[in-house]
Amino acid sequence: MELNRLRKDYLSGELHRKDLSFSPFEQLKNWLTLAVEASLIEPNAMCLSTATSEGYPSNRIVLLRHLDEQGLVFFTNYDSRKGLEIHQNPRGSVVFWWGAFEKQVIVQGRIEKTSVQESDHYFASRPRKSQIAAWSSHQDSVLGNREELESAFDSYEKKFEGKTVERPLNWGGFRLVPERFEFWQGRRSRLHDRFEYTHKTEKWTIQRLSP
Repeated sequence: MELNRLRKDYLSGELHRKDLSFSPFEQLKNWLTLAVEASLIEPNAMCLSTATSEGYPSNRIVLLRHLDEQGLVFFTNYDSRKGLEIHQNPRGSVVFWWGAFEKQVIVQGRIEKTSVQESDHYFASRPRKSQIAAWSSHQDSVLGNREELESAFDSYEKKFEGKTVERPLNWGGFRLVPERFEFWQGRRSRLHDRFEYTHKTEKWTIQRLSP
């Protein structure tokens, strides 16, 4: 495979300052809406980057479950690698990539836990089997085999039979509170459009970046 020969020129769109919302949250919602309406696979998928207190990074795909002016919310096991890294170093970044539109968004900021009420509300909305899976999986712990996981799932399914599945205390939400957004639109000849939103005062400042 000759990776150095793979080439694609981006021709599907342009991004101008006049096209941008004054609010980066509204701009992100606009692009998310495009992805949802196009029926893209997991249009709310984002690559979350966290790091240990020593600066060792890790990345994984998580799903955006709520977006408002307070931030971007996702849910996970608090004892997972990402949960422990956020506890050590509450800074992070997410990247959205929608290849069909040749668009990318980067959001950086601090990460904090959502309220217990927010976590409970979302957990209650999950499919029952997903709720049971949250009890069954000790995320990032070593498994001897697949059967261990399925056996744990069966045990919890029996435990909660005929009952409401309560949220595990080590499972809940995180909110990325943005300090910086970058909106990227692919353009011909690698002369891409990039706009950065930064929050240095009460208002967001927008500036174009060189590609």
